[in-house]
Amino acid sequence: MKAFFSALLLLALAGCASGPKIDRSHPSANQDSRIQFVVLHYTNASLERSLALLTHGEVSSHYLIGDDNGTIYQLVDENRRAWHAGDSQWEGRTWLNSSSIGIEIVNPGYTDTPTGRVWHPYSEAQIESLIVLLKDIAKRNNIQPRHIIGHSDIAPLRKLDPGPLFPWKRLADAGIGIWPDARAVAQQRARFDVNPPSITWYQQQLARFGYSIQQTGEFDVATRHVLAAFQMRFRPQRFDGQPDAQTAAILQVLNSAR
Repeated sequence: MKAFFSALLLLALAGCASGPKIDRSHPSANQDSRIQFVVLHYTNASLERSLALLTHGEVSSHYLIGDDNGTIYQLVDENRRAWHAGDSQWEGRTWLNSSSIGIEIVNPGYTDTPTGRVWHPYSEAQIESLIVLLKDIAKRNNIQPRHIIGHSDIAPLRKLDPGPLFPWKRLADAGIGIWPDARAVAQQRARFDVNPPSITWYQQQLARFGYSIQQTGEFDVATRHVLAAFQMRFRPQRFDGQPDAQTAAILQVLNSAR
């Protein structure tokens, strides 16, 4: 009798282990990918140190691109959340860890020297690997080019990566990024040279582009940081955070193309 009840218990446990019977023959059309954005970073560390921090530290990313020959390391499954974005916001969405894929690129970032800050370039192998990876991720998750962004976009008050030497235009040329049309920028710049926009205009247009920025109507510290992040991405030759006709023109052209 004891053996009989033991057998029944094993059958019951086996049934529980198999889970509920679910009919999946009626998928809803009202859905899309959990992944809405790809966020690009530099590691500010060597490959060995980056691997250690991203696998056993307090942060993580889905992918890491090495600085040797552009090796792509997958560290977190895309279906799981990685801890790469932190306190972040873009297009009204907050804490982007839950809705993004993070890609770290091994790069020292910058070095402060007596003559100024020196930024370190990315290698050709790294960028080639990144473009292949981004095309694959974007295709599988239907990610729009404007949703491939930098850490400095989603956290402009505290982050600078991927920095001014990151080749955003090259990504746009490959169909996985955005870049303003030079002729349209020149036309708009002529207009803004004559009639500069107000700070309120900048704050409204930066918010429309995707940045988190309070509409204070004043040229405050936060506005300067957000402007600098925008300039570093689309006018890396000078990203001082000061409003000017060229910055306004780039912002106008990009928002008009949305």
